[in-house]
Amino acid sequence: MAVFPWHSRHRNYKAEFASCRLEAVPLEFGDYHPLKPITVTESKTKKVSRKGSTSSTSSSSSSSVVDPLSSVLDGTDPLSMFAATADPAATAAATDSSRKKREREDNSIVGSDFEPWASKRGEILARYTTTEKLSINLFMGSEKGKAGTATSAMSEKVRTRLEELDDFEEGSQKELLNLTQQDYVNRIEELNQSLKDAWASDQKVKALKIVIQCSKLLSDTSVIQFYPSKFVLITDILDTFGKLVYERIFSMCVDNRSVLPDHFSPENVNDTAKETCLNWFFKIASIRELIPRFYVEASILKCNKFLSKTGISECLPRLTCMIRGIGDPLVSVYARAYLCRVGMEVAPHLKESLNKNFFDFLLTFKQIHGDTVQNQLVVQGVELPSYLPLYSPAMDWIFQCISYHAPETLLTEMMERCKKLGNNALLLNSVMSAFRAEFIATRSMDFIGMIKECDESGFPKHLLFRSLGLNLALADPPEGDRLQILNEAWKVITKLKNPQDYVNCAEVWVEYTCKHFTKREVSTVLADVIKHMTPDRAFEDSYPQLQSIIKKVIAHFHDFSVLFSVEKFLPFLDMFQKESVRVEVCKCIMEVFIKHQQEPTKDPVILNALLHVCKTMHDSVNALTLEDEKRMLAYLINGFIKMVSFGRDFEQQLSFYVEARSMFCNLEPVLVQLIHSVNRLAMETRKVMKGNHSRKTAAFVRACVAYCFITIPSLVGIFARLNLYLHSGQVALANQCLSQGTPAHSGLNRVPCLPFETTQTGKQENLKPQTESYQKFCGSRPASIPGPSSRSL
Repeated sequence: MAVFPWHSRHRNYKAEFASCRLEAVPLEFGDYHPLKPITVTESKTKKVSRKGSTSSTSSSSSSSVVDPLSSVLDGTDPLSMFAATADPAATAAATDSSRKKREREDNSIVGSDFEPWASKRGEILARYTTTEKLSINLFMGSEKGKAGTATSAMSEKVRTRLEELDDFEEGSQKELLNLTQQDYVNRIEELNQSLKDAWASDQKVKALKIVIQCSKLLSDTSVIQFYPSKFVLITDILDTFGKLVYERIFSMCVDNRSVLPDHFSPENVNDTAKETCLNWFFKIASIRELIPRFYVEASILKCNKFLSKTGISECLPRLTCMIRGIGDPLVSVYARAYLCRVGMEVAPHLKESLNKNFFDFLLTFKQIHGDTVQNQLVVQGVELPSYLPLYSPAMDWIFQCISYHAPETLLTEMMERCKKLGNNALLLNSVMSAFRAEFIATRSMDFIGMIKECDESGFPKHLLFRSLGLNLALADPPEGDRLQILNEAWKVITKLKNPQDYVNCAEVWVEYTCKHFTKREVSTVLADVIKHMTPDRAFEDSYPQLQSIIKKVIAHFHDFSVLFSVEKFLPFLDMFQKESVRVEVCKCIMEVFIKHQQEPTKDPVILNALLHVCKTMHDSVNALTLEDEKRMLAYLINGFIKMVSFGRDFEQQLSFYVEARSMFCNLEPVLVQLIHSVNRLAMETRKVMKGNHSRKTAAFVRACVAYCFITIPSLVGIFARLNLYLHSGQVALANQCLSQGTPAHSGLNRVPCLPFETTQTGKQENLKPQTESYQKFCGSRPASIPGPSSRSL
């Protein structure tokens, strides 16, 4: 049998490999952009036979656009298509329900013990102001992004959008110069409104332009004193943008059949929403400048929830590292503050990124004292003590986020790291402002030692003692250290020459003194305040702080006999020489007295002091005083009058009422109260002296009735006069003072014949009950009562 050798078939592997590859499509460099939709050409090769028969190859190309945002130009927006097929009423109800659930979820992320950013916003705007002129770089580009200018080809639409973004970044800008602070704030608010309007009109690219434009302003430190307020204004716009993007993507996940659960996962998100979300991140990634790219991406950090369970935890460390590329330490610390704020809103449990921001800041802390920053301060004419406080809002927020529910070991480690840094007064102040008050109070002496070692040239020590005092007002230090703490702090405070700096610190430490010490120490502190604030009438510029001191003192001394025995309390009140402020202080004192005084008093110290206080309130009444203000003052004075009692010393009680009448004659409700009090005094005398009607007792009752009849005519209200005449006459007759009880002597005969109805006050008022009581009391027959128009009241 013959054997034939076997030979393998010759194959051209290069040709076969080339035939199986996808067909390449030429791409011009001018058309290239990372966000341009990818055109994929798919080649399908079908082998018919392995033997040398034919093989046929067929190719087909398909091009698809995956940019959901660009589709709004031709009305094919996925959200619009989605909404068109759904029941509008059901969709709206589902969206509203989902939004409420998300708001409840967001509010429950951090507890109520965490101070929100919104509470700090107003304080920052009020504190960091400037009189210098400001500028804004405004984009004045074309309107190519509007829906009406769209071209027919989809690729052209996308290219136009990308050109708009490039055009915005590269030029076409206009700078607004010489803006006042208020003009600047108004312009930023206009940009915020423009962002909302652009979004509402489906101009998403224009909205993105506005956000990028505003974010770029945060790299400008030309007016450095205003930077904290600028940061607050710009981040408001970023917050608005982040909320709009999140709400739009979330709405894509809601239809009339399903609603995303409170704690949804990426698996619950449909493909349309994911594509839109990715598109936003891709567009933001194409922003060339670091600062706007960082801020815009951070503003939509929450949108990572639609893409991946680990998206936020992966983005936070990357964004933290991005901040390392910002050279200006002031700009970088506020970028870290914004990242911490967003991180606390979406993932407060991810403490690693928060801690990393803090430790990165410590590594760059020495830049503050470097040549670059010092040269910048020289150019702007800003001193270091004025520059360092600009860091406080950002650093306080970072420390607050880190210390929230942090273990004691972490706080101790952070404090030790701050100790190792030179010129650490700024850090120390932020630590005391952000850490729990209990943590600071238990280590008060340690912090005092650190404060002593700080260099005062950069950050004044009195500010550090003020921060320490704020903590000690909230938490108690060890009992054995309390006096030493006060002595150490007051040694520094009393040496301050600037009255404003002094009173700002004294205001805080007065509360600590009242809380832990006696009236002697409080009097010493008040005497020192008087000593510092009296020269050159410095108190006139510090009324709010002085008012705060008074409120803190009276809040801790509810026993007014002790309060008014404080030697320097009344001299301290004499510093309030502006009438409106003085009256407000007196009102505060009387409110506390009425609230906490449980028993009637006859203490001469209390009576003399409060009569003086009430006289001050009464004397402020004039023709322009509002009726509500008069009622408030009368209520406080009447509250005082009701709490005065001399027991069975009726003559002394009547003498007090006589003195009160002479002092408070301009407030009718107070006179009415005095008349009622005197009538009760007369009746009480009758009860006590029952069966013993001596001449002295009768004379006293006649004096009480005479007091009433003398006072009643000074009242304006006809009803009040009539009722009080009636009541006083009855009291006189009940005490057998017949001469004072008769109509001729009681003054009732001086009341004119009364109509049954009157319109004196602008409304119908029935006088029949008072008239009948008058007739009954007089014991006469019903007189002829004229008609309503017979005589004016």
